Amino acid sequence: MRPGTFRPGRPRRYRPGPVAALASRAPALAAGTVAACAARVAYSALTRRPPAGAGTWTRTNHRGEQLTLLEGPALTVGSVAVSALGPGLPPRVRAALAVAGTGAAAFGGYDDLAGSGSRRGFRGHLGALAKGEVTTGAVKLGGIGATGLVSAALLGGGPADIAVNAGLVAGGANLLNLFDLRPGRALKVALASGMLLAAARPGPGRRGTVTRPGAGPAIGPGRTAGPGASAGPGAAVGPGAAAGPGAVLEPGSRPGGLLTVAAPLGAAIALLPEDLGERAMLGDAGANALGALLGVAAAASLSRPARLALLAAITGLTAASEVVSFTAVIERTPALRWLDMLGRRPVPAAPVPGRDDPPPAEPREAGTTAAAAPS
Repeated sequence: MRPGTFRPGRPRRYRPGPVAALASRAPALAAGTVAACAARVAYSALTRRPPAGAGTWTRTNHRGEQLTLLEGPALTVGSVAVSALGPGLPPRVRAALAVAGTGAAAFGGYDDLAGSGSRRGFRGHLGALAKGEVTTGAVKLGGIGATGLVSAALLGGGPADIAVNAGLVAGGANLLNLFDLRPGRALKVALASGMLLAAARPGPGRRGTVTRPGAGPAIGPGRTAGPGASAGPGAAVGPGAAAGPGAVLEPGSRPGGLLTVAAPLGAAIALLPEDLGERAMLGDAGANALGALLGVAAAASLSRPARLALLAAITGLTAASEVVSFTAVIERTPALRWLDMLGRRPVPAAPVPGRDDPPPAEPREAGTTAAAAPS
């Protein structure tokens, strides 16, 4: 075969060596590290000078100890700032991450500070709405739904893609909040989900190509260069072919999940000790924001079949939460219970009836307000 011609048949995918593989992960590692540092700095600044006073953000846990809700805003600041400003992601993905994280945190924070916790779940809030009562939870559900729709529109695609992506963002925000019932649980679920997204193969781009800086020949869909006709620096790789290290995403292509989730996961890891130590909790602001960011990551990086399957799983788990207690399922499953308790302080012994008063309800479940917390 003459040099410069294409060999027909199955395309040959680029397999980077160890050095190239490490170099390709360097932007994600940098983003995660910067987000972790930013989240810790934000948490220190917020706890040192809490907005509207420390009492506004204080809750009482099942041990009768006080903890702060400022973990959620700190995680949002660290992850959203790095996701929105850091290099390596297409502008549309950065914009979607910023809108989803900020919007979900704002509506979740409103429910944290103004909600009473008397109505819970879709049935509770929608039932109250049917009777003419607008709860803070109903406002949050509508606001996060609108946030998901805007972020999905920023990602682009046809009406079907926008609908699926909006469901992933809003559904992810709501589902992760349902796990924020015990110390560290929501963060562990987020870290596991994020690692799965990082390991998943990116879906095909809707349009455009993946290019490398410079100018060079193009490799067509599903074709590879034959002997002597390698795609040098600047080669454009069409759909069905893999790009080597240094590739730059053009509009319409899908980024890898690792870079998209790097900042949220870095911020989550940095604040996990505070949550496990029961010094702080995510609250609705943090859990909704982190779930929305993971939803954007899934929408931006997965293929349509994978997104549809994920949306079905989110919908099923959300529906199940209305009739089944996740905590009860975890307690009955040894492996899940071990993971749930990993890194946590031992659970206090149950009180003896007639001898001690029962401990205060876990704020993640009871939705207690600062006014209800003991001084």
